[in-house]
Amino acid sequence: MGIRRVVTGHTPEGKAIVASDSEVEPAMTALTQGTEFYTIWGADKTPTFPDDGSASPSLAYFPPVDGFRFGLLTVPPQTAASPEITDIAAAQKEMEEKLPGVAGHMEPDNPGMHTTDTIDYEYIISGEIWLKLDDGKEVHLKAGDTVIQNGTRHGWANKGTEPCRMVVCFVGAHRK
Repeated sequence: MGIRRVVTGHTPEGKAIVASDSEVEPAMTALTQGTEFYTIWGADKTPTFPDDGSASPSLAYFPPVDGFRFGLLTVPPQTAASPEITDIAAAQKEMEEKLPGVAGHMEPDNPGMHTTDTIDYEYIISGEIWLKLDDGKEVHLKAGDTVIQNGTRHGWANKGTEPCRMVVCFVGAHRK
């Protein structure tokens, strides 16, 4: 299911226009089994206005410093059937093509746990999910809850019975 994205921009004279009106389809991979990643908008540097509303090149799923990403994330319940992956190399290649750079942030010995150099703003639209942090700490989140991740190591677990959908915004940050 696609998400409608309406983007505005400016004419050369500075008048507001609709630059595009299209659907964004989710990225789904064998390694993320049922999780839908909707990358709706982003840039790798701070925008300058007026502009024509064209998309800026974004090379990686997570942004660099001065970059940002906006999207939706849908995480299926853990009870959802997971297909067996028989060709790991092909699955890793697919993930890199559809979600550039994500695999490099993931912990191979602790599936799902990851750390990024970003501030992440997450708003739960529907369903429920558990935010997993260091030392086994978990926080149960439901529709209407928000999370601000400040470059922390974390992961997600949907222990509920319905998919969890959340709005996500990532802003690139410096790490000392």
